Amino acid sequence: MTDRSPAALRCRMLAGALLFGVGVLALMGIITAESLYPGYSTSLNAISDLGATMPPGSIIVEPSATIFNITMMVSGLLTLAAAYCIHRAFGQLVVTVPLVLFGLGVLGVGIFPGNYGTVHALFALLAFSAGGVAAVAAYRVETPPLRYFSVALGAISLTDLALYFILGDASPFAILGIGGLERWIAYPILVWVTGFGGYLMGRSSPDTR
Repeated sequence: MTDRSPAALRCRMLAGALLFGVGVLALMGIITAESLYPGYSTSLNAISDLGATMPPGSIIVEPSATIFNITMMVSGLLTLAAAYCIHRAFGQLVVTVPLVLFGLGVLGVGIFPGNYGTVHALFALLAFSAGGVAAVAAYRVETPPLRYFSVALGAISLTDLALYFILGDASPFAILGIGGLERWIAYPILVWVTGFGGYLMGRSSPDTR
């Protein structure tokens, strides 16, 4: 499949639409779940608290939990479908593999909410780390200036994640609280996913010159 063949262009268009949908769905799903969760703090509460808090004494608040968990599951499935289309279009494993792992991580976060404890934490870690790597790796199939924004957003996410693991509460991001710290990991990835989706759709029109 050549880069500008009709089949490749269709795959790129579909991948772009799917990723753009993931960005919009995940962001709006989180905002909606937050709005319906009494007393929720974007600083003091982790993002995954919207689905269920970690044990012991897990707390599940409806309808926020259902909204968040379904949002994560659908977003994960859409990301996996987009990864397949991207591989068909570009054949670059260095791009496809991190995106697949990111999709699996997001899907797992929805299937195994916070009350699953360690299992949930592992899927969340997979989503955060693979998402950051995917944003950086995507430079292989992007052109400037998106290529530079992509690497920068992935680097911000991975730096925040690494500093938290190394320094804990001494991380400079910790001043934002666990919720703010997590959002500085997750939101750069969502911004990249949305931008990458728009880029793929815009670059998928046949060259009519």
